[in-house]
Amino acid sequence: MKYRWISATPQPELAGILSKELGISELLAQCLLNRGLSHADLIRSFLDPKLKGLSDPFLIPNLEKAVERLLAARQKQEPVVIFGDYDVDGVTSTTLLFEFLSQLGFKAHCYLPHRLEEGYGLSQAGVENCLNRFPTSLILAVDCGSTAVDSIAWLRARAVDVIVLDHHQVSTPAPEAVALVNPQLSTTAPHFKELCSVGLAFKLAHGFLKRARELQLPGASEVDLKSYLDLVALGTIADLVPLTGENRILVTAGLERLNVTSRPGLVALKQVAQIEGRIQGYEVGFQLAPRLNAAGRLENAMESLELLLANDLSQALPKAKTLDECNRERQNIERSIAEEVLGGIRARFQPEQDLVIVEGQLMWHIGVVGIVASRVCQEFYRPSIILGGDGHEWRGSGRSIDGFDLASALRHCDDLLIRHGGHAMAAGLSVQPGKVNELRRRLNDIARKSLTAEQLQPRLRLDAEVTARDLSIQRIEELQRLQQTGMGNPAVQLYGRGFRHQRPVQRIGAEKKHAKFWVNQGSGPAVEAIWWGAGDSPLPIGTFDLAFVPKLNEYNGHTHVQLNVLDWRPATSS
Repeated sequence: MKYRWISATPQPELAGILSKELGISELLAQCLLNRGLSHADLIRSFLDPKLKGLSDPFLIPNLEKAVERLLAARQKQEPVVIFGDYDVDGVTSTTLLFEFLSQLGFKAHCYLPHRLEEGYGLSQAGVENCLNRFPTSLILAVDCGSTAVDSIAWLRARAVDVIVLDHHQVSTPAPEAVALVNPQLSTTAPHFKELCSVGLAFKLAHGFLKRARELQLPGASEVDLKSYLDLVALGTIADLVPLTGENRILVTAGLERLNVTSRPGLVALKQVAQIEGRIQGYEVGFQLAPRLNAAGRLENAMESLELLLANDLSQALPKAKTLDECNRERQNIERSIAEEVLGGIRARFQPEQDLVIVEGQLMWHIGVVGIVASRVCQEFYRPSIILGGDGHEWRGSGRSIDGFDLASALRHCDDLLIRHGGHAMAAGLSVQPGKVNELRRRLNDIARKSLTAEQLQPRLRLDAEVTARDLSIQRIEELQRLQQTGMGNPAVQLYGRGFRHQRPVQRIGAEKKHAKFWVNQGSGPAVEAIWWGAGDSPLPIGTFDLAFVPKLNEYNGHTHVQLNVLDWRPATSS
């Protein structure tokens, strides 16, 4: 048993009431209750998210100040430089705002920092290079800036106003931007706190358009905000923010747009990724987003930005192919570093002592250390920070586990760090190599005071116990109404007791790393189960309990139920 199984508390009485009131199964009702949805009206909105359910953008702190400053810039024909970030959220935010502002008559320019030469966000080198290339008195910092106190003070001293549009935690003291648009500052509209930067960019565009139409600005009546929803879905899914509330509405509408988009860059990207069917969260997260991320991870994300801004397919396709090649190179670099990191940790890992993993090495590519940190965190279930760089400054990324706020822990190590920022589950930092050991020691001390032994064993949250008879095609189709799943709205995970094999287990895949078997509970038809990545793990024997994600698999025109195995254990009584 790999996980600590935690089954949601059954609520049969309330599930029964909701089932009758909403015309849904008690299983779906229980899954909704597990996600904090207990009122019929909220459930109706959740199961059928609509754009009309979006809140007034001016409820977001300081968004109105940002709109007023942009209106003043437009009136004076003042150039605006959009200073973005090099991940998918940053690139899609920059694309959206550049297209939107350009359409409304702004003199807009884009600047994305070079990961290796300028580092993350509004670094001193980044803002100096930006001003040298695009002299301006107004910078719109997107997906960065919430901790850039010194850089923004430096810009203010040179009469450059900064609007910050960001969702990361804000430093204390906060930077003195002309408008700090960050949902983390909200005390009256907590549902905004889940928005990532491309969602905030959409809200800023919405707020500006409302005001522009009130003022009857030329071109405002022709702008269709829905045309930007493909970008919003891309950035929101890629940034791994909770797919609840406003994000759920934006992603649902955005995926509809993405599936019919005529944006040349995305048409080309789908072509090189060989996506032929309908695009859902998986295709965005594992096929489109990695290619858009690739250029920024290795050097500069301008290739990704230029792809999204391409005017026709002949211009877009070569750029999409270049990103595809970058992604293959990124995968090779990542694989090499991951093998080195994981091998070293396995050789010396002590579960009782190593509560936080911090590893760094000269010349580990800083563009892939975040992905490697995710793999380390997944394998060892410990908050993990991986660092790389040159001899003077190492930069890195961290990923965390439930119960350990990584951004907060780094704030307690502020005296050791050159820069840091992020949120509870992921963060970035820069540190001198000679201080890495002390950083590791201090983070482990913080973890010993905050993490319990139970928190250090990965949990498997299960929605309900079912029998094989519950797993009909109709029932699984109904559970798909919970899509899009992701952070904050996990995929449905179920379990059943007393399964037995009905046919011999098959090892499948080119390297035989996966296992396929057929099970039932003593009677009835056998159900297909697939254990992806089973590797050398012991396979279930005898009578056993099974935890799984229920799926529908279509093959040769036929649809059947498939259980994607998460874990198994010897049979237990109910």
